[in-house]
Amino acid sequence: MDDNQITGRAENLVKDFGDFRAVNQVSFELHRGEIFGFLGPNGSGKTTTIRMMLGLLTPTQGQAEILGTKMDGQSSSVLPRIGYMSQRFSLYNDLTVLQNLNYYGQAYGLDSTERKLRVQEAVATSGLSGSEHTHTKDLAGGWRQRLALSAAILHQPEVLFLDEPTAGVDPVSRRSFWDLLYTLVAKGISVFITTHYMDEAEHCHRLAFIQHGEIIAQGSPEEIKKNMMPGQVLEIDTDQAGKVIKILREAFQNKKLDYLDLELYGSLVHLIAPQVQSLSRDIKKLLTADKITINSMSVVEPTLEDVFIACMRDKVQEVHHE
Repeated sequence: MDDNQITGRAENLVKDFGDFRAVNQVSFELHRGEIFGFLGPNGSGKTTTIRMMLGLLTPTQGQAEILGTKMDGQSSSVLPRIGYMSQRFSLYNDLTVLQNLNYYGQAYGLDSTERKLRVQEAVATSGLSGSEHTHTKDLAGGWRQRLALSAAILHQPEVLFLDEPTAGVDPVSRRSFWDLLYTLVAKGISVFITTHYMDEAEHCHRLAFIQHGEIIAQGSPEEIKKNMMPGQVLEIDTDQAGKVIKILREAFQNKKLDYLDLELYGSLVHLIAPQVQSLSRDIKKLLTADKITINSMSVVEPTLEDVFIACMRDKVQEVHHE
């Protein structure tokens, strides 16, 4: 890719806290006009990576670069071109919508004329027209997050870092938030976002899975589903999913069935094995013996959640075997 289209880069980032290695040899690129998703469980190293990318933490090893500038403590010149929305709500609850935006506009060094224009645009973009004088604490969670995002982009950054921005927000508000993100990337902004919502991950242009401080998968959602799935997915549709899970796990423990993973996926059961078709007859026989009604049973394309769980499981097993 043309270097002009690369807006950020991590090269073998390592961060140690005493004897604990929080991030281990993490490398990736951010591209202009894309959403790059960073997925992993709590404590996997997501926030630590963001802080190194922003120059808030000094890497133990490796290098972070944003817009061609090394984030090494001498990076103040590039900071006005970066936006950041932290994991914790970053606005002042006792200030109104307008007061918060004006405060951030001043902090970003916008003059009064430019600040007034940007604040008006932010209010319109966030959908808060008519609520300018509402105290932030009185806004619903989804609206507060949209306001926080509007404040983070008030200075029109080229690269935006979002640390689990929709945690605890209802699904409808999350969808509206993502619609706003797509408006930003259409303008050429690069968005780096951490999340643990699989539906959000599907909407990223590229992804990285991180576990125990290491990237274990990287690529577009389609590439990851194609290249990182260790087997096929057998989907079982039944009205007794909980009981089916119990029966199949007992069969695995008693060595009557051999599979890689078994998960409840909504009201469906997903079983992963190298060749699930060869297991279908045995599974049907087991469930029929327990008088389980099977509505349907078929091989399906893996979801990103299937792949994520499989990758996390493989990494945990690798750690335990070391």
